[in-house]
Amino acid sequence: MKHIVIAAGVVAATLTASQAFAQDAETPFGTQADADYAQLVWEAMRAGRLAGEGMIHHTPYEGTDPHGMQLETFYTTATIDGHEGDLIVKRNYGPEGVEPDAVLADPAAHLGAYTVMYRREAGYDPENKDWFWVKFLPDGSLDQNAAGMALAGRVAKGMDEGCIACHQGGGDDLVFTSDFLTY
Repeated sequence: MKHIVIAAGVVAATLTASQAFAQDAETPFGTQADADYAQLVWEAMRAGRLAGEGMIHHTPYEGTDPHGMQLETFYTTATIDGHEGDLIVKRNYGPEGVEPDAVLADPAAHLGAYTVMYRREAGYDPENKDWFWVKFLPDGSLDQNAAGMALAGRVAKGMDEGCIACHQGGGDDLVFTSDFLTY
């Protein structure tokens, strides 16, 4: 497993602990602080060759909504702004009916998004195992929900649908493939 280190100084975004944890109860995700932290996650992904030009690949496997019809999932750790946490990067490929060979032949033509979980510092979101959730478009920009909110932070916390609601069924760690991770 490769470890990735990224410091806030690598990008323009710098966060203090109070900024990183500050959340309006009405807005559990999509704040500017979430977007800034997501940029740090993106830089860690690029540094680890999990996103962007020259990224590593492995054979995709069959997926389903909301992630994609073919998926690649990578498990690693990353240090972001001095904190080491688990990093799970899922590449989401489509359209419906796409085969693994087509994705391998031209990944860029089929990449729809990256869905990512990064385990933040203890206390970030203890009810949800301190995961930071983010959905990037292929160019690294943040995807948005129908209301125009950036999909970064505690995505859809307290809602009936969305990242956290779905992953409540992912076992004690909110990860459907928890057997891979050791704690």
